[in-house]
Amino acid sequence: MSTGLKSLSLKAFALVGSIALLAGCSNNDDDDRDSEAAEPPPVAPAPTAGTLIESPPTRLASFSIDQLLAVVNASSTATEILDLIVDPECGVDVHQIRYNTLDPAGQATTASGALMIPTGTNAACQGARPIVVYAHGTAAEKSYNIANLSNPDNAEGLLIAAAFAAQGYIVVAPNYAGYDTSTLAYHPYLHAEQQAKDTSDALTAARTALPTSTAPTVTDGGKLFITGYSQGGYVAMATHRLLQANGATVTASAPMSGPYALGAFGDAVFQGQVINSAPLLVSWLMTAYQRAYDNIYAAPTDAFEARYATGIDALLPTTGTRGQLFDQGLLPREQLFSSTPPDPSYAAYTPATTPADLAPVFARGFGTEALITNSFRASFLQDSLAHPDGGFPTVTDGLPAAAPANPLRVAFKANDLRNWSPTASVLLCAGHDDPTVLYFNTELMQRYWTGAGVTAPIRVLDVDDDPSLGDDEATIKLGFNTAKASIAAAAIAGGATDGGAAAVADAYHSSLVPPFCLAAVQSFFDGL
Repeated sequence: MSTGLKSLSLKAFALVGSIALLAGCSNNDDDDRDSEAAEPPPVAPAPTAGTLIESPPTRLASFSIDQLLAVVNASSTATEILDLIVDPECGVDVHQIRYNTLDPAGQATTASGALMIPTGTNAACQGARPIVVYAHGTAAEKSYNIANLSNPDNAEGLLIAAAFAAQGYIVVAPNYAGYDTSTLAYHPYLHAEQQAKDTSDALTAARTALPTSTAPTVTDGGKLFITGYSQGGYVAMATHRLLQANGATVTASAPMSGPYALGAFGDAVFQGQVINSAPLLVSWLMTAYQRAYDNIYAAPTDAFEARYATGIDALLPTTGTRGQLFDQGLLPREQLFSSTPPDPSYAAYTPATTPADLAPVFARGFGTEALITNSFRASFLQDSLAHPDGGFPTVTDGLPAAAPANPLRVAFKANDLRNWSPTASVLLCAGHDDPTVLYFNTELMQRYWTGAGVTAPIRVLDVDDDPSLGDDEATIKLGFNTAKASIAAAAIAGGATDGGAAAVADAYHSSLVPPFCLAAVQSFFDGL
């Protein structure tokens, strides 16, 4: 690191000077030359966070409206958006941005992302345009690049291109540090301060690239919107918090299905409400916080069963695929905890059985191939019961635990977002049966802001709700219910005996909710 190297070099120079004086060397010209030769070269300053590494950024692709529609129609997830939004008005240029940012320790690193620019002769595609900052959901693969719309697995990139860039918004979408061409060897998963700073730096860097040489009439119109899904919903909210604290003007934000109330969410998982994809998500969170705080465990085997412990702190993001992690036995696919409780008194949490509609999902998180040791779970449970969160399992004040002692619970509280009040409009969108990011995250944020006396408009949309008479969101809710029923029917036709419940649960967070929430967010932003 540059500061340490400079300090070491100065100490070495001082030592050389002391030896020369003790030897009785005179201060002649030769001595001056020797002294000058011994002086270390100046240390280059660290790059400024928020600056572009390549300017102008590289244009990766350019889509006409018809070309974009063809690509979106080829994606089973992204095509849902076309039924929910107005026809695209603009073509889209996609640029790859690479920018300087900081890691959790404040050391210089780099990250990359997408800058999408609307193109075309339509008035909505030219001149001063609003900016949408979009934060993506969890991607296990280190090579993930949201700017690569030719990747058939990049439905998220296609969704935001269709929902925003093709509607006349400038889109800035970071990949985050640790992905793509980033020089950081890991990803600071759900580290609120770092991820918000990273996203803010992406915005700062992208703004310096405007207008681009390929779209010279498109400029920053001054309105700034922030959104994101899942991990990105969390990052979007943390970014809104940071920008507001820094005095930047945020027009509105719309976090979607994010784990905002991390303290309560962590307690729910350890108290038996084991979510879909828990081994991957929980191991990533624990190892990321171990890097940040260095106290989650003394050794990996204290927290992780021996068969998984070796190398787990460097496992994610992976240079392979998510499926290979499971196939190679590096992580269990579903089982987070042992089906034998750490103590008989914890049997009610092994697994949890309420809410009943998610009980089958929770049960899959227990077995003989568990990731987390019983001793680590027991320590967490003891602390969560002795110092409960105000939002789980019983809602009291709705606040994070006042004095958690378990290091992982302390880290959860440090990154919990129940600690700020927005001054701009916010839409929170999610589905109440989400088996991956439990819906109470949304409810607790709404409750916190109500209790804090927030006067900015706060809207909550449950896309899985039944529409009521005069419901402005009736189209989205009906569309969601139709899509959910279609997945269940296909599963039943394929021989499912559970009414399609497992198939719906597997699709719910990853592909069912995103297009419907995104359509609602687009409508919300358009209205502002």
